[in-house]
Amino acid sequence: MSEQTQNVTANNRTVKVVKMGVMVAISVALVYLIHFPIFPAVSFLEYDPADIPILIGTFAFGPLAGLVLTLVTSIVQGLTVSAGSGLYGILMHVIATGVLVAVSGGIYHRKKTRKAAVIGLVCGMAAMTAAMIGANMVITPIFMGVPASAVWELMPFIAAFNIMKAGINGAVTFILYKRMANFLRR
Repeated sequence: MSEQTQNVTANNRTVKVVKMGVMVAISVALVYLIHFPIFPAVSFLEYDPADIPILIGTFAFGPLAGLVLTLVTSIVQGLTVSAGSGLYGILMHVIATGVLVAVSGGIYHRKKTRKAAVIGLVCGMAAMTAAMIGANMVITPIFMGVPASAVWELMPFIAAFNIMKAGINGAVTFILYKRMANFLRR
């Protein structure tokens, strides 16, 4: 490889990392600015739009990049704006968003069409909801010191929350992605 080709490749990688860093910053800022409970009965389950920049980055750069965005965002968010939830919050965010971006991004990455985006987002929403039912049944009792039966009683709210959060964030991603795609891919 020529020196000029190596420089172009290195510059492209640097630009991609910077763009991904911007997506992380936007994600964390969105959580800081916008977060509210959807169901008063389970006010600890707060909607936030943090997954929108992560999904946009996933569609632009691929599912592996989406998982990196998820991990970095979860850690930064968990140590700053969501520090109250600690390791539990970081872990749950990594699982929920990781499943969402892996499934959505994996489907979209194979065939980059509007139809594939919709199918990917819907499948990602379903996978995230299923994963969070399992994660809440296993992880929440450990971190919160409550019996699994208490978590199970809240499962209708937990499942509905995950469907709504992934659905809203997926719909906004679908609307915004094409407008941002050219910029992110340059």
